Amino acid sequence: MLQEESDLSLVIAQIVQKLKGSSLYAQLERQAWASLQRPEIKLESLKEDIKEYFKISGWEKKLQNAVYSELSVFPSPSHPAAPPEHLKEPLVYMRKAQGSWEKRILKSLNSMCTELSIPLARKRPVGEQKELLNKWNEMGTDEPDLSLFRPVYAPKDFLEVLINLRNPNYENGDSLSFRTHLGLIQVPLKVKDIPELKEFFVELGLTTGQLGIDDSTQVPPELFENEHVRIGQKVLAEQDSAAAQQYIRQGSPTALRAELWALILNISSQPEDILYYEQLKTNVIQHDLLVDSLIYKDVKLTASNDDYYFVFEDYLYQVLLCFSRDTSVLGHFAYNSASPPKSYIRGKLGLEEYAVFYPPNVAPLCFLYHEPSKLYQIFREMYVRFFFRLHSISSHPSGIVSLCLLFETLLQTYLPQLFYHLREIGAQPLRISFKWMVRAFSGYLATDQLLLLWDRILGYNSLEILAVLAAAVFAFRAVNLMEVTSLAAAEAVLADLSTLKVMPLLQIFLFATVT
Repeated sequence: MLQEESDLSLVIAQIVQKLKGSSLYAQLERQAWASLQRPEIKLESLKEDIKEYFKISGWEKKLQNAVYSELSVFPSPSHPAAPPEHLKEPLVYMRKAQGSWEKRILKSLNSMCTELSIPLARKRPVGEQKELLNKWNEMGTDEPDLSLFRPVYAPKDFLEVLINLRNPNYENGDSLSFRTHLGLIQVPLKVKDIPELKEFFVELGLTTGQLGIDDSTQVPPELFENEHVRIGQKVLAEQDSAAAQQYIRQGSPTALRAELWALILNISSQPEDILYYEQLKTNVIQHDLLVDSLIYKDVKLTASNDDYYFVFEDYLYQVLLCFSRDTSVLGHFAYNSASPPKSYIRGKLGLEEYAVFYPPNVAPLCFLYHEPSKLYQIFREMYVRFFFRLHSISSHPSGIVSLCLLFETLLQTYLPQLFYHLREIGAQPLRISFKWMVRAFSGYLATDQLLLLWDRILGYNSLEILAVLAAAVFAFRAVNLMEVTSLAAAEAVLADLSTLKVMPLLQIFLFATVT
């Protein structure tokens, strides 16, 4: 009990410290001073009167939302004497693996710089700055020669690193079970089984109304959809982040999604946010980083060739180029197993966030937000809250290692014949599903289905649903997969996911499968 109280005190102190540096704190301070002029504020009951004023004027709700937002990314309580690296990642072998992976990426970047005789970062000449500024809104029309630039790594390279992960304290051939040897991931992490997943995703149950099922044309809207929309409008009117997160577990109505996501992520377009985005844009125009060419190449190879996302090519360049300069992103490294590489331009710090991006993670947001600074804020918050876990090695339940293990465990446990068959023909299921999970299914599902899936990621503050959906896709195509005799044939069966409906697949796998 005493330990819990001390943990809570520590969490409160750290959140207070974090909020003291925010613009909200300055606004609250200004409001408190301004309220002293109001007749209802009495000196003898000053504290209570100001608290009441904050409540009535809506500032209390804004503070609650800010605290809730901080709590959603706050690392789990650890021992007070734990070193900072333990907060980033408690397992030493995971930290070492992440460090090795970063060194490999940096070595690849440095060798590319040496081969091409280009710097990691340089200041653009004035003429080049003007040219970039003039074509800022039509960068997609630019066709730079990127043939010499190679991708720093592909998803399959990252998967090989994860496959080779081992816990040195567990390296004993006799103690490993038969089932452990079947899968590619060989680290002993705790992942949820179906009963635990049912409990965690209880709002996805068969008896609960769901957007993605109960809003189909065959279902009269008065049975669920109309009431769900009405409740959503009420949640937005209340401006309560916690209520919005609970609400979105049943899916978000299309018309309300942009506002609901912004509320959950505690994003509001203040003048200072727009100014900050403009400063990042200025930084892009003034300085050229190696990562800029990699972003161009990535977007050209992915989103530019995508039937859904090619129209957003200019937005993608703007958001990702600004993201690569945003030093506020450094804050998430406090709870990320990764460490940021640094690049210096005449004494100025330039940030390179990994130097590898997955632009489709931005692209779906373009359907919701058309104002660049708002789109940028939402993407940045989605990245530092969720997506970074898909690109770094850690033991976190939403980390890519745990998601791979969860996927393999679900398939081995509930579809053992399929798993064994695919393994025997050299088509390990994870080799097919890894690219879906590392991109959060972006670029694979139809956009409306992808947004319904991401609703649930936000609603449950967890990426575990990605592994569940990956297993559900294999279950759905199990009959066809049992007929294949090679990896190429298995990939062909699972090549097109664009016709799949996310919510029925998840419900059937979690709640209608006999376990």
